[in-house]
Amino acid sequence: MASKILILGGGFGGLYTALRLQELDWEGDFPEITLVDKGDRFLFSPLLYELVTEEMQSWEVAPYYTELLEDSKINFIQDTVTGINLEQKTVTLQHNHTLEYDRLVVAFGGTTPSQTVTGAKDYALPFRTLDDAYALKEKLRQLENSEQEKIRVAIVGGGYSGVELAVKIADRLQERGKIRIIDRGDRILKQSPEFNRKTAEKALSDRKIWLDLDTEITKIEANQISLQYKNVVDTIPVDIVLWTVGTKPVKILDGLSLPQNQQGKLTINQELQVENYPEIFALGDLVESLDSDGNILPSTAQVAFQQSDYCAWNIWASLQEKPLLPFRYQPLGEMIALGIDNATLSGLGISLDGGLAYLARRFVYLYRLPTPKHQLKVGLSWLSTPFINLLSS
Repeated sequence: MASKILILGGGFGGLYTALRLQELDWEGDFPEITLVDKGDRFLFSPLLYELVTEEMQSWEVAPYYTELLEDSKINFIQDTVTGINLEQKTVTLQHNHTLEYDRLVVAFGGTTPSQTVTGAKDYALPFRTLDDAYALKEKLRQLENSEQEKIRVAIVGGGYSGVELAVKIADRLQERGKIRIIDRGDRILKQSPEFNRKTAEKALSDRKIWLDLDTEITKIEANQISLQYKNVVDTIPVDIVLWTVGTKPVKILDGLSLPQNQQGKLTINQELQVENYPEIFALGDLVESLDSDGNILPSTAQVAFQQSDYCAWNIWASLQEKPLLPFRYQPLGEMIALGIDNATLSGLGISLDGGLAYLARRFVYLYRLPTPKHQLKVGLSWLSTPFINLLSS
């Protein structure tokens, strides 16, 4: 009888685990692999910023699961998980489905916390999903069509997302943009290599993007934001507030008796198994994962991508009675988009910026797209776009 592998969440952790599972050499019956996600599209989140500047189209960044999996052995169910019975090894879905599992993968991802500041939940826009990108584009379009001289954008967070958003929006708005990044730290991109940080600082400076460092936000209102710097509070007008800080686990984890840390993230062993539940694997934003030195790894697509390979192998090994492998993160460097046709890249002994870094980033992400078929479609689209633009100009 075929083993049942159930994967909850279709992000980098979940989808790539499913795709890797079907590539492995299974003895006996091929397992029944089911992927469940509440949405109908996979989101390649590192390219979400390109939607703001319309460098890319939605279908390239967020393909439908049905298209990605149409030639695969993976079952896809679009539904919302409402409960997990750990004793009976079943998962309940919103539309009256109950699914059994022999191996369970929990890869829901995370959400952006915005309750920490008064008014953030009501007036700040997150930037994590396709709908978030659509909402930002629509807000920018309305402001661009208005008569006001300047469009004032405040971005909370000086990490990767905040910096990439700031520069993309600046390139879109050009002279009309009045953009600032607000961060409680003393510098942007704290975890970045110096080359990337310096290149990003120059990109921000060239576009006159203001940095409010060592600054706390005390309140966000409909058209203004209050900032505290050295115990002095200043309230400034703003048209858009973007919230890019933090990741928290999804609410469903609160109702489970699975081991969690103080931040509500699942506690796992080196083989990505949930403590005390060897049949349950977890990865991505909702786990606390460590590198070989014991340092907590960031919640990035690169980490989840690498975890998925180990997760798939260890599920296979556990069902085939083979030894499991401890997860070993390999830092491959980082790439940061710095506006239209511009980026910075550091890793594996290479440092690039400008157009070359932009092209390198594109090719790396093209290679990382989920399936060869989607890679081909997107690659052909990228190759044809310059010619189409030339003909229409």
